Amino acid sequence: MSSVYYPDYLQLDKILGAQAPESDKQGAPAHDEMLFIIIHQTYELWFKQVLHEVGSVMALFADGHVDDNNGELSVAVHRLGRVHTILQVLVQQIDILETMTPLDFLDFRDMLRPASGFQSTQFKVLEAKLGLRMEARFGKQYYTSQLKPEHKAEIEALESAPTFFDLINAWLGRMPFLQERYWPAGGTPFWEQLKGIYAGSLVKGEEGNLALWEKLFETGAERRLSPAAARSAVFIMLYRDEPIFHMPYRLLERLLDIDEALATWRYRHMSMVHRTIGLRVGTGGSTGKQYLAGALSSHHIFQEIADLSSFLFERKKIPALPETLKMALRFGS
Repeated sequence: MSSVYYPDYLQLDKILGAQAPESDKQGAPAHDEMLFIIIHQTYELWFKQVLHEVGSVMALFADGHVDDNNGELSVAVHRLGRVHTILQVLVQQIDILETMTPLDFLDFRDMLRPASGFQSTQFKVLEAKLGLRMEARFGKQYYTSQLKPEHKAEIEALESAPTFFDLINAWLGRMPFLQERYWPAGGTPFWEQLKGIYAGSLVKGEEGNLALWEKLFETGAERRLSPAAARSAVFIMLYRDEPIFHMPYRLLERLLDIDEALATWRYRHMSMVHRTIGLRVGTGGSTGKQYLAGALSSHHIFQEIADLSSFLFERKKIPALPETLKMALRFGS
């Protein structure tokens, strides 16, 4: 039996010896630089864990089949919930960083150039794996300009790889329960029923939503989420009380939780930067607050899923499911 020693197992010599303040090297020690280093090292450790979780969930979806009966979807929901909790911790860490005042930061800020959080390869990998493509990035012309060549190549290689958004889109598109074989022949097709109910629920000022309905669920023009995937997602949202849809609905909710947590982190980061350096440029040469504000407004990865809430209506108006479909929805059928 091996004898594992706690400091050795955690390699604490490496971790606790990995802080080397630039201000110490230059003979002008700045007290708050230690806090600055530890906070950012902690961020990178959490990014590593988030990538570990996201990668494992992507692997579950990558084979084109997620088995509800053997718990794969439950595992995915659980791990994405962990990602969301970690992201909430990242937001809370800003409270600690904000105990450093602007003058405290100025004691060592100029010694950091051109290093910047903008050079965090792990965070850029996370965004790319989740589904943020280069063409959708704010400031895409210099998004990788501050990276070393090998890190730049790593980010650019992800542009041709399937993203988590792509895998979710394919998973939703494969859902079979809207196929004609589950619905009685004759009468008004189910999706036309939904469209009619939705049209009747619109109030003044929402008349244009019917054109958006056609764009999302019929043509898919200018959308990343396919019409089939969008229809399946709305079906899951409407019939989430059916036992078989509990986990799919929770999965969609976790995606929105992650998007919201990332947006909250970006907002807190932007506010902290403005509070600390005002309107000055970042140490890496970015436009500081201006860049962060642009990223906040445009870097929503699962926004198209959030948009689908626009097309829900009251429970009492939801059509009853035919018996053939109810039988198909039973676990193990």
